[in-house]
Amino acid sequence: MTTLAAGIMLFLIMDPLGNIPIFLSLLKDVPPKRRRRVMVRELLIALGVLLGFLIGGQGLLNLLQLKSDSISIAGGIVLFLIGIRMVFPPADGGGIFGKSGGGEPFIVPMAIPGVAGPSAMAALLLLTNTQPGRTADWAIALVGAWLATAVILLCSTYLFRWLGESVLTALERVMGMLLIALSVQMFMAGVAAFLHLQL
Repeated sequence: MTTLAAGIMLFLIMDPLGNIPIFLSLLKDVPPKRRRRVMVRELLIALGVLLGFLIGGQGLLNLLQLKSDSISIAGGIVLFLIGIRMVFPPADGGGIFGKSGGGEPFIVPMAIPGVAGPSAMAALLLLTNTQPGRTADWAIALVGAWLATAVILLCSTYLFRWLGESVLTALERVMGMLLIALSVQMFMAGVAAFLHLQL
């Protein structure tokens, strides 16, 4: 997988367009002057968590003695489920990572699992395990995807007013379809690798 493809995949997984209405609802009780600071803080926490997972992911896999084909299959399944939820959102309107309590959000649910969700972590595990010598490339892909996500979420108020909820929903579903296609390819690659080892 190229660095650009990895960055696009991580961007789709982070789903900034789908998170705009949820982030706005989470920040509605926060004073307007603090909203941008809170969002920047949460985005930086998410980046730190994902970079830590990228650097320490290979060690975790070695500790658990997991093979690359099993990670590819499991990652494909997780991404498929996330893509399905993007295309067919839950009836409660809670989004991909559910509803939250009141007050100023801290780490949960905006940073984790809003931006740094289990699907992003699974994708990073897959990338570091299948091609471990390219950690710098994956870091570039991650930072690029995070920057694009951060810009969209920091402009969320303007985008929500300009595009409207229906357009954002349509864009999220298109992103979900792309993520489903990526997940199927990842799953098939894992199955092919497993069958090749068995023959």
